[in-house]
Amino acid sequence: MTMVLREPHSIADDPSTQRARDFPNDLPAMVELAGGLAPAVPLDVAATQMERQVLLDLALKAAYTVPRFNTGWAAGLLHLTLPVTGELLEQLRAEHLLEVLGRAGPLGYSYAITQRGRERAGRLMEVCGYVGPAPVSLIAYTALTEWQLACLLPPTAAEVAEALAELVLSPTAAEVAGLAAASSRSLFVFGAPGNGKTTIGRLLHNALSGDVWIPHAIAVDHSVIRLYDAQVHQPVDSSPPCGIDARWVRVHRPLVVLGGETTLETFDLTYSPSLHYYEAPLHMKANGGTLLIDDLGRQKVEPHRLLNRWIIPLEHQFDYLTFRTGQKIQVPVRQLMVVATNLDPATVTDPAFLRRIGYRLALEAPTPQRYLEIFRRYAARVGLTVRPELLEWLLAHYRTQHRELRCCEPRDLIERVRDICHFRKQSPRLDEEHLSLAWTGYFGDAEPKAVARTPSGLPPTDYTLPRRE
Repeated sequence: MTMVLREPHSIADDPSTQRARDFPNDLPAMVELAGGLAPAVPLDVAATQMERQVLLDLALKAAYTVPRFNTGWAAGLLHLTLPVTGELLEQLRAEHLLEVLGRAGPLGYSYAITQRGRERAGRLMEVCGYVGPAPVSLIAYTALTEWQLACLLPPTAAEVAEALAELVLSPTAAEVAGLAAASSRSLFVFGAPGNGKTTIGRLLHNALSGDVWIPHAIAVDHSVIRLYDAQVHQPVDSSPPCGIDARWVRVHRPLVVLGGETTLETFDLTYSPSLHYYEAPLHMKANGGTLLIDDLGRQKVEPHRLLNRWIIPLEHQFDYLTFRTGQKIQVPVRQLMVVATNLDPATVTDPAFLRRIGYRLALEAPTPQRYLEIFRRYAARVGLTVRPELLEWLLAHYRTQHRELRCCEPRDLIERVRDICHFRKQSPRLDEEHLSLAWTGYFGDAEPKAVARTPSGLPPTDYTLPRRE
């Protein structure tokens, strides 16, 4: 999937790109790629938009890790071209930090680090131990992030409907969720557990089309922040196309889910004392995609403190991060943010937070009609048929035990029926016997008793349904 870009004149005229226009000269050089644009490969050190000394130090640290190497190996490790890498290695040789051992192909040489180079590299490793793809500048990362997100088309109503198709939602709930995704505003979802709050956050992410370019790492002076994370980011290409700056990776728009393990430190730079460099916080890794904060109020930190941490990002779409030295940097925070809780919103939020939330969505318990539609859909998905009288029998048991309907329970009950049939080595089927045992195993209650029938033949239930023709 390639980036879906608007025409240049519409980018300039769109008020939503005001922040992107603040960085017109900071964008890296771009090249046409499959109908979109991508960062162009730098042909010399100046074109990398990085301080030469930062790249020289990185190349020297790479040499420090092996007894000998050649230009091609260094270029592959640093994700730079052979000419750029050769330019850096030649300067290190001129400063007597490397020595040439001989030719290595038509365009490179074989090298070894000198004693002088080893001593300097050892000192550099104590300051920053990062060795890997050459970083980009924070300015370039911010500019390209802002620009490409301004160019990506928002999801349409049809795309949102397709993404949420597996859920049985009220028209209002589906539209509010779609408005949040289309406007890139945040969404606060609340209600009783088991009614689809987490699922909405995950599925809504599927409505975001396109992909984004992110750097492997970002440099701020001599500090390096590693951004690309194989656990979060899924590359579109197994290897970068020819002519593309390999310091950048084209990834599918990321989905980051934070649950009860979330603390305030989750949103800070993580410094590795052994590696001597920083890991980007998860909300920064979610840029361009979706950040789902699930089970708000279940974290170890008080929810008000957690939400106060998000006041500035929600208001201004940027955040301040702090290095160990006390130096602060400003980074973009540009993602669809979904916050979900099954607790009373009054106990886990405050007016300052709610005022900055784009949309709020209350997911109530399903109506009997919605519950049965969920049941039928899931049964059909796993290849089971449902008799209408079985559904009426099931609803009667909810009433008998004064149990509120939950959207997750049709799936859970059906899956337990499948467990029972598999355990008994029977063909999967839905009937009163299997569903009764599934009910007992799921709710922990005694098996539902037989329900008396009314003169009409229906069980006495508060869930009044129109008969299906």
